[in-house]
Amino acid sequence: MTNFKQKADLIWDIAGLLRGDYKRSDYGKVILPLTVLRRLDAVLAPTKEKVLAALPRVEKMSENAKDLYLNKIAGYNFHNRSRFDFAKIVADPNNVAMNLRNYINGFSSNAREIIEYFNFDDQIDRMDDPKSDLLYQVVKAFAEMPFDDVDSMQMGYIFEELIRKFAEQSNETAGEHFTPREVIELMVNLLFNSDREIFKEGIVKTLYDPACGTGGMLSIGENHIKRLNPDAKLELFGQEINPESYAICKSDTLIKGENPSNIKFGNTFTVDGLRDEKFDYMLSNPPFGVEWKKAAKTIKAEYENLGFAGRFGAGLPRINDGSLLFLQHMISKMKPEGSRIGIVFNGSPLFTGQAGSGESNIRRWIIENDWLEAIVALPDQLFYNTGIATYIWVLNNQKDAKCRGKIQLINATGSKDEALMEEGKRDFNRFWEKMPRSLGDKRKRIPTNDDERGINYITKLYGEFEEGEFVKIFPNDYFGYWRVTVERPLRDEAGNIVTDTKGRPKPDKELRDTENIPFLREDEEGNLVPQSIEEYFEREVLPHVPDAWIDESKTKIGYEINFDKYFYEFKPLRSLDAIRADILALEESSRELERQVLQ
Repeated sequence: MTNFKQKADLIWDIAGLLRGDYKRSDYGKVILPLTVLRRLDAVLAPTKEKVLAALPRVEKMSENAKDLYLNKIAGYNFHNRSRFDFAKIVADPNNVAMNLRNYINGFSSNAREIIEYFNFDDQIDRMDDPKSDLLYQVVKAFAEMPFDDVDSMQMGYIFEELIRKFAEQSNETAGEHFTPREVIELMVNLLFNSDREIFKEGIVKTLYDPACGTGGMLSIGENHIKRLNPDAKLELFGQEINPESYAICKSDTLIKGENPSNIKFGNTFTVDGLRDEKFDYMLSNPPFGVEWKKAAKTIKAEYENLGFAGRFGAGLPRINDGSLLFLQHMISKMKPEGSRIGIVFNGSPLFTGQAGSGESNIRRWIIENDWLEAIVALPDQLFYNTGIATYIWVLNNQKDAKCRGKIQLINATGSKDEALMEEGKRDFNRFWEKMPRSLGDKRKRIPTNDDERGINYITKLYGEFEEGEFVKIFPNDYFGYWRVTVERPLRDEAGNIVTDTKGRPKPDKELRDTENIPFLREDEEGNLVPQSIEEYFEREVLPHVPDAWIDESKTKIGYEINFDKYFYEFKPLRSLDAIRADILALEESSRELERQVLQ
């Protein structure tokens, strides 16, 4: 099966049976757990009879011993010891509910726990109405759906396509989206680009996603490592707050023979399920602009009581956007000997918050520790439920020598001139292409198999670490500034300066102003050189307001990354002659049209 969307559409068609009995927004409560169950059913089918035949031999064993023995026969880290499967359940139409429950209870405890997160038992009761025969019809439709031609990667696509459809029915916010697979592939490329250790025989590495969803990032990271080095092992870890997504992710780890206990359920901020773990690699696409009000008590307590001994010592962002909390959490899990992080943000974490704010202090902490290696600006309209601009941040606490003390910015937004692309001038857009048809708000995709554009080209720019049309490289200090308060003297009606008891001029609150003074400035030759507050003040302020002074007690340090400014290209206004020529051409066209109508 190569067309995952076709398979997802077939499953979505089954949801049509629920029409009238269920709201469209509730279809997922039935379809998702049954998709997981049918997937497990298909995986276990080849060894099902062998497991049943072995049951008499394990009667006197402990539960733990039974599980180990039967798992080995099943060929997976789980098994099902019920005599039922989907085919046998629908073969007895009068007892579908009872037999389906018997089948679910026949799973080993690790698989049964997964189904419990769907609260599917409530849906069995709801559909078990003899008048509608709904339960039988739905289970029968799934029993007839082939799943033996679906591998784990394709299954991931199917689940995310289904969840996307259900999310659209529920009118979920733009922050509730899934990461397109080409974006994950790009992130994985960047993450593993400079690690030579992964080519060692028998190397074992770890990959973690604190908002793992259905496990897409983990799966693609694992596949990437296997392509690079079949002898390498990548152990996967994750945590997910949504019970349905958690169950799907965990079922995938079971099927692939990985350790399902590495996938934790719950809010990463309030209960860190992997508190004592450190990881080699981390990937995440946390929800954009989602508030952390519900977890505020726990987060603030950790910040105030533990400081840098906890996860959030650098500061707390605004309550309505927890993006930088996710990043701090991931940084706390970096290994001292070297870890790499790839995370997707919208534009807000780049510049929101003035000097001294939580966001600015977090950026300052990251940059002054020299952890931020690169930021890649992606095209808009890449995600299913939002068209906003997005950025990949790459962090590394053991940078290569050439990257130390610097941050690489890659502008992969591409040309927005549709006419140029329609004329086939591909060189004007090396980064994205229009999709044949939109998927929600997703109208663009990043090419995956073209060395001259898309993922391979962006990865090449990143690896070369050289300035060019799409790449800027700045020293860390370039993003720092002082926010100073400029005062001017208060004057009386006669124009005389009003002083305090010590003879110092009193400031005029009405004339008070602030200035952001960059740490670095360009000299006459265009080189970046350090500057002081005093130097800037004497050059830029005093010539205009010679009686001004700086209130040093109010000076704060800030950091921001104004990405668009660094790649801004001035476009000169069109000449009057060109405009006049266009107007004359339009007038002539109008006259010609008028002549044709009147003939």
